[in-house]
Amino acid sequence: MQRGSLDRLPELAAELVRLNVDIIVARATPAVRAAKNATSTTPIIMASVADAVRNGFVQSLSRPGGTITGLTSIMPELAGKRLELLNEIFSKLTRVALLAHAGGTGQQLYVKEAQDAAQKFRMRIQPLVVKGPEEFDRVFSAMARERAGALVVQPFFIGGLGYGQRVAEHAIRNRLPTVSDLSRFPDEGGLMSNGPDLIDHTRRAATYVDKILKGAKPAELPVQQPRRFEFIVNLKTAKQIGVTIPPNVLARADRVIR
Repeated sequence: MQRGSLDRLPELAAELVRLNVDIIVARATPAVRAAKNATSTTPIIMASVADAVRNGFVQSLSRPGGTITGLTSIMPELAGKRLELLNEIFSKLTRVALLAHAGGTGQQLYVKEAQDAAQKFRMRIQPLVVKGPEEFDRVFSAMARERAGALVVQPFFIGGLGYGQRVAEHAIRNRLPTVSDLSRFPDEGGLMSNGPDLIDHTRRAATYVDKILKGAKPAELPVQQPRRFEFIVNLKTAKQIGVTIPPNVLARADRVIR
């Protein structure tokens, strides 16, 4: 599927069902939802979703109870960690913009968790929900008007839609520090990423495929949460936007892009 073409997900999921595949592996909430809507019998493995329970994919993590199992990334729940990181670097930060993708419950959970976490740090979250890159000029202008001091980027823009570099370019032009969950975001020009190791998720998803092909039932295979996290900093971007990352923060980074 071409990145950004979410409207094709139902069609592609239906095609897989017509092909009578043994298992469907899907990453990200929209893909899992499309697969769920397409079949009630074919096992579905979540390579990663933000919140498997609140999105209605499983009854509980320990007992999924249906045809879906796999891994949940608990990314919305990590909102406090991202804001704590921003607060540590920018001690006077009070306004944080949040770029979220329109549609589905993924962005709703992402925004809510950020707003709840912001209360602890006395920050104000400015949610900016968009459908695509054609709205980037408008929302970055809105960030400037509201004097946002940093930007949190929903990972779906980077992984599912492939807009990470475009978001990073806009942020650099506006000298705006950015953070997201996906480790590839700093490689595409974002300032920082802090979130689950999705390569590890992919490897673990393969074990579910193996178990189901050997006769295990998805309903009885517990959904797993992240066990490895990555913190990555791009010092090239920091220099471009005039930001200094404190040595104690850099010391905790799993990888530094220089």
